[in-house]
Amino acid sequence: MISLRDRVEEILDGYVDEDYTLEGICQEVCEHGCQSGLIGELIYYSDTVAFFEEFKDEINELLAETMDEFGGCQKDIFGDKWDSDDPLALYDSNQNLLAWFAFEEMTRRIAYENDFDI
Repeated sequence: MISLRDRVEEILDGYVDEDYTLEGICQEVCEHGCQSGLIGELIYYSDTVAFFEEFKDEINELLAETMDEFGGCQKDIFGDKWDSDDPLALYDSNQNLLAWFAFEEMTRRIAYENDFDI
């Protein structure tokens, strides 16, 4: 089974071409996020929910780390986009947010570890 990090790296590598270096695509993701539609694999709910389901345990760990590091709860991290009526992320909208969060956070970590100027 592939890890969350490996899948994110695989997706990012797929965008490296004559227009984008790895640093460039990481910068785009960090600046504009998945909601911009930049990452074609994570546009539709069917894709983001499947991504969430595949990496749910790792995403939950990542979310817990972030909440421990910065304090607060999901609503503090995601603002009004987080559906407070779905605290366990059982429904598509919060699963979508968590998929994007995980992809963006892993991208940030990859950029940091590669010393990219982001």
